[in-house]
Amino acid sequence: MNEPQILRVLVVEDNADHAELILAALGESPVKVVVAHVSDGQEALDYLHRRGACSAAAGEQPPDLVLLDLGLPRIDGLEVLRYIRATPQLRALPVVVLTTSSNDRDVLAAYAHHCNSYLLKPTDCGSLSELLATVLRYWTACNCLPEAAAGETG
Repeated sequence: MNEPQILRVLVVEDNADHAELILAALGESPVKVVVAHVSDGQEALDYLHRRGACSAAAGEQPPDLVLLDLGLPRIDGLEVLRYIRATPQLRALPVVVLTTSSNDRDVLAAYAHHCNSYLLKPTDCGSLSELLATVLRYWTACNCLPEAAAGETG
């Protein structure tokens, strides 16, 4: 397992306060992170396909990890997850649901649509930073993905 030099993370979060906390926590991580943030499900799909308002991202490397909220406008998080898993060039992209919902139906639905992990957003900034640092360490130092996965997301 080779630890990547930089982890590219797509944060899909509509709540401005939550997004600010997540981005700040990712910025404090010991893992070097490049973050893109979109605020709804349609923007997430546009970003992943480098189309519409997100076509400027075409020259960027695709994300290595998606942090996905469920309660999103336009297209909800479960639909985004369903689409990612149904699209061959995106299928191997790791998706971590990061949400405030502890509802069993949401947890079951996310795993039924093949999320890689389901995490509850902590209520305080320190706990969120600690959780995200753990997530980043796991995806960079512990988890092993096929080499082709990074090239398939573009």
